[in-house]
Amino acid sequence: MLLTVSSFLIVTALVAYVSWLRTKNDDLTTSKGYFLAGRGLSGIVIGCSMVLTSLSTEQLIGVNAVSYQNNFSIIAWTVPTVIPLCFLALYMLPKYLRNGYTTIPEFFENRFDRQTRLIMSGLFLVFYLLIVIPTALYTGAIAFNKIFNLETIFGLSYAQAIVYTVIAIGVVGAIYAIFGGLKAVAVSDTINAVILVIGALLVPVFALLYLGNGSISEGLNIITTTHVEKWNAIGSSTDSTPWPTIFTGIMVVHFFYWTTNQAIVQRCLGAKDLASGQKGILIAALFLLTLPIILNLPGLLSFHILGEGLNPIDTSYPLLVNKVMPTALQGFFIAALFGAILSTFNSFLNSAATIYCKDLLPSISKKQRTDQELIVYAKKVSTIMAIVTMIIGPLLMFGTDGIFLITKRFAGFVNIPIVALFAVGLFNKTVSGLAARIALLVHVVLYFSIVWVFNVKINFVYVMGGLFVFDVVFMLILGQFLKREPYVENTINKGDVDLTNWKYIKVTSVSLILGLIALYAFLSPIGIASPDGNPMLVLEVYAVLQLIVLIVFRPKNEKTEHQLHLSNQH
Repeated sequence: MLLTVSSFLIVTALVAYVSWLRTKNDDLTTSKGYFLAGRGLSGIVIGCSMVLTSLSTEQLIGVNAVSYQNNFSIIAWTVPTVIPLCFLALYMLPKYLRNGYTTIPEFFENRFDRQTRLIMSGLFLVFYLLIVIPTALYTGAIAFNKIFNLETIFGLSYAQAIVYTVIAIGVVGAIYAIFGGLKAVAVSDTINAVILVIGALLVPVFALLYLGNGSISEGLNIITTTHVEKWNAIGSSTDSTPWPTIFTGIMVVHFFYWTTNQAIVQRCLGAKDLASGQKGILIAALFLLTLPIILNLPGLLSFHILGEGLNPIDTSYPLLVNKVMPTALQGFFIAALFGAILSTFNSFLNSAATIYCKDLLPSISKKQRTDQELIVYAKKVSTIMAIVTMIIGPLLMFGTDGIFLITKRFAGFVNIPIVALFAVGLFNKTVSGLAARIALLVHVVLYFSIVWVFNVKINFVYVMGGLFVFDVVFMLILGQFLKREPYVENTINKGDVDLTNWKYIKVTSVSLILGLIALYAFLSPIGIASPDGNPMLVLEVYAVLQLIVLIVFRPKNEKTEHQLHLSNQH
């Protein structure tokens, strides 16, 4: 135990020191420096930060728990995010950078009105402070408790161990977000991303060694010949994520999280140019295609090693780590987990403070603040928000289902109407802010009534998908009576950044989507999830199609948007 604790403290301290070295000379006295990292983030930093912001113990514990209990169909909540990420890189990011946005709700004011922007800002804060951040703290506390055996060592009850651990994680995470700004968060994310990938990959490696009595190949043979149905990613009607949900509510949630979510997109808004932002987004997309190795395979290995019947199922991943990981590496792994928890916590905390200070504060207080005064105020607000989330986090232990699906169900109040408003705002020019706000209110009432009051026996993902269609149609109908002057999109580069597209953006996007299709084919009855499947044939077909994509979509010598803009000026 002493060795585990020592290695954990050394790795964590090293990350903090390197992050401080990389950011100690940064100018944090301006809004752009504090909230957008001075608009100087590279593609690697953006990609790593996006990945680590989204990847936390909620996924490592929650998704693996579902894979332990069921099959791989839960990947519907992870890998299809490749599609909205490609959409973000190709279509949305140029718009965001051209308009010089600091927060995503600024879009709603431009397209609808000030009141709609304020409501959207409030929804984002509710989503961050009541769902995302508390979940990261709670699942992180579970991991620490089970791996370090805090209950036994300190003679605590389970509830006490969770509360104390939540507070400890929250305090450390708040220090990054409050005192370092976005740049410190992004740099520490990049370092922690490398550590997390190494640590998370070690879990299935040592689990296979354990299962195969020292032989990885024997371990692979066991999991590919026994209970192969658990590999299946094509969910049936009895699974928590039936395959049609991918094309309904889940995809709407993905578009919310990866194209309109402030905590994710804020990294792209801090890009030094459009090409860097696009590279970062697609780096994140490529990594997300590999997530089943660390988010699902350990769950399957837990089933084989720990057996059925664990209760709660959320303990399956930390118990597996405790059982198969050598003591000398457990501290390294828990440091990796700690980095993932901190990333989600401090990223969303930084974004919540950004939204509050840049969107809500000007309406709440008419006082004019300098950049320095605004940053001091942001730090105070971040402190209050951190305390609130540390109070809410432990309350999640009273949930009865797996934590991952609980949080997705509650998120339906927020993410569906935001994407609906975005869709209408992008592709319609006359629907007014009043029509948008009425549709938003109706959505909240309907979602609460269907899921909780009447407890309709329909998968909540179908409810979210259906309500998204309803929200859009309802807004368009209201828009026939509640119109505004046609919205005129900005064509001036207010962000003052180079808007030249990355020349490999198209071929990379098509390749990633093809990879997504191939992954689903591999994790299906025609691939590895059936004794009659042929996974090698799937891989061979994918290789041929990938070669065709590289030939057809190879970059051509076309003038970029930036070059055309310069030509028009002359």
